[in-house]
Amino acid sequence: MKARIFLWSITSALAGFLFGFDTVVISGAEQTIQKLWGLSAGMHGLAMGSALYGTVLGSLFGGWPTDKFGRKPTLLAIGLLYILSAVGCAFANGVGVFIAARVIGGIGIGVSTVAAPLYISEIAPPAYRGRLAGMFQFNIVFGIIIAFVSNAVIAHFGGENAWRCMLGIAAVPSIIYAAMCFGIPESPRWLLSRKGDRAAGLKVLKLIKPDSSQALLEAHADELMAAAYSEKTVASAFLTRRLRVPILLAFLIAFFNQLSGINAVLYFAPRIFEMTGLGEKAALLQSVGIGITNLIFTFVGLWLIDRLGRRTLLFIGSFGYIASLGLTAWAFFTQHYAIVPACIFAFIAAHAVGQGAVIWVYISEIFPNRHRAEGQALGCGTHWVFAALLTTFFPQMVTAFAPGYVFAFFTFMMVLQLVWVKTMVIETKGVPLEDMQRQLGVDA
Repeated sequence: MKARIFLWSITSALAGFLFGFDTVVISGAEQTIQKLWGLSAGMHGLAMGSALYGTVLGSLFGGWPTDKFGRKPTLLAIGLLYILSAVGCAFANGVGVFIAARVIGGIGIGVSTVAAPLYISEIAPPAYRGRLAGMFQFNIVFGIIIAFVSNAVIAHFGGENAWRCMLGIAAVPSIIYAAMCFGIPESPRWLLSRKGDRAAGLKVLKLIKPDSSQALLEAHADELMAAAYSEKTVASAFLTRRLRVPILLAFLIAFFNQLSGINAVLYFAPRIFEMTGLGEKAALLQSVGIGITNLIFTFVGLWLIDRLGRRTLLFIGSFGYIASLGLTAWAFFTQHYAIVPACIFAFIAAHAVGQGAVIWVYISEIFPNRHRAEGQALGCGTHWVFAALLTTFFPQMVTAFAPGYVFAFFTFMMVLQLVWVKTMVIETKGVPLEDMQRQLGVDA
């Protein structure tokens, strides 16, 4: 693998760092904001969740600019949205401006989950595609850790306006990311299959494969353009029977990702730990224990994804989910609360090695070139819609039902995921994107 491909992939994956940082940095400011503007519980919840609503919008519609204007301009626009959001939050003079700024940042997050993994998958060699595209998830987790550290440092030195610094500091990595985006090339697959620019596509292919002969590069370019023409001739619509397999795979991997309960655990860890009587230790367990566990096992997942394969990691994650969630449910039913923290950490580890490492990579691999952005938008949109629903209804779930039943439900859903992985999921490790489409019954 050439160093330049690694650098381009890191640049794109930094959108994930901004995603993780922006998502969590609000935790250090939320109580101050509520007191400062005298927000009711309902308005406070709306303000805190506003980025999530923007994320749903960005993920659902992020495929359009990614296809219309190109992968590179969309990645650059994500950086500009993050900068605008950070500055808007830092200088907000009221809850209305704050909500608008958070929505803008959320749109950037949503679009990043479409464009960044997609771009990496289109420039990466098949043998390294899983690790390179998976760096997006690693950067999300790394951004979460840095946000917690940043909040702690600023809270110690920042004074009464510390909350503005906490939110505004996100502009620094956003500016660095946007500047780096100027140095990446456009995706050769977009240039050839969407724009039809053979000369520009060949130029980028030469940068990606400098050791290949001109004849081989031209043959590859012709293959991609012919595949795009064939795709356009066969069917231009996305929601067709011909694409039913990748559409169903993208929907279900995102569906099961959230029905594991991952967002409930990440967002409501203090509440879960308080149910076990840990009380004041909850915040520390959430910000340090869960964060470090997530980071370590995300790294493990990225190390394994191109060695064991996507399907194998989903198997490992499914068994880990079932064991950890099942034991958590048992602990709540039998009041053996002492094992709950260890089970939650095991759950985070299972997620990081399995679904966390695989989801963004897998969705970016299974669609034809012409429909890859739309497919990525479908998978990401499904992920964020269910994330929003789970985050909204989890507090009501644990109020209406005993916690043991809630975790038993998540366990049952992961049993269904295991059946799905066994019966439907195909392995994509090391398979060129165009060959993948043939395996799925979709001619490129």
